[in-house]
Amino acid sequence: MFKKLTKELLDKFFSGDIITASRLMTRLENGDPSVWPIMREISLHTGKAYVVGITGPPGAGKSTITDKLIQLFRKNQYTLGVICVDPSSPFTGGAFLGDRIRMTQAIGDEGVFVRSLANRGELGGLAPRAKEIVQILDAFGKDVIIIETVGAGQVEADIINIADTTVVVTVPGLGDRMQALKAGIMEIADLFVINKADRQGAQDAVRDINMMLDWLPEGRWRPQVLLATANLNQGMQEVYDAILAHRDKLIKTDKWRERRYERNRSHCFAITEQAVISYIHQKTEEVAELKELIAKVCEGEVDPYSGAEKLIQKLFASADILKLS
Repeated sequence: MFKKLTKELLDKFFSGDIITASRLMTRLENGDPSVWPIMREISLHTGKAYVVGITGPPGAGKSTITDKLIQLFRKNQYTLGVICVDPSSPFTGGAFLGDRIRMTQAIGDEGVFVRSLANRGELGGLAPRAKEIVQILDAFGKDVIIIETVGAGQVEADIINIADTTVVVTVPGLGDRMQALKAGIMEIADLFVINKADRQGAQDAVRDINMMLDWLPEGRWRPQVLLATANLNQGMQEVYDAILAHRDKLIKTDKWRERRYERNRSHCFAITEQAVISYIHQKTEEVAELKELIAKVCEGEVDPYSGAEKLIQKLFASADILKLS
């Protein structure tokens, strides 16, 4: 019966049923384990979509830029999947999910599938199941997938593990030059966009970023630094063209394959880590000996390092995973 239901669901999904795709995403977000056999099948039909990451600090205009890019991609007959990640409430776990308000052109367009996700406390700028949602949109037949990350600042670097092209959006006047040079998020860009370029200091921001890029190793891709004022639709054609130029460069130099290789490797490791952590939590609740060990660690009778080593020995019959001695 389960196999029959799975086949029926997959048939609906691959026939382009939006409701089925949406329900799959919801089940993933809710941690439904029955969805994993379905994801195994879906993953066999991925790898065709081009993934663009839009990241940057809060208030930089990422949603407006995403909206304008949707319009440009649609003008050129691309179908799109759009993932908008919003911060979760530390109290309820919910999120406002308000990015759709700015994406007026996507409403009612059958060629655009917009999915809002709560980051649920993740610190890397993405949501816990963002990679799987990308796979669903890819297998669903979308040509381009745009991911707009949470505006989390310097630690927001997980997008490089999922995007083919990463666009870092910033605005004039965010901080002094040294702050711009040391910010970790600046190191992941394939393209820089100085948004709200009608503000004072836009040219200074361009100069500072280019100064940073002068330190790049020889032979490495040098990101373009573009000016835009997205709410006035100024400079967005140039941003769109630069994104496609980077895509073409990836394909010509075979970097596309390298990035896909690393993405799949990272995803496999992430699934493995999640499975191992879930297994550990389950066993330490079910097995009395392990429950007692954790209690001793909590009470301070056993130090956390010795506790971890003993836990690994009991669960995996090997201490090589965590060599402490």
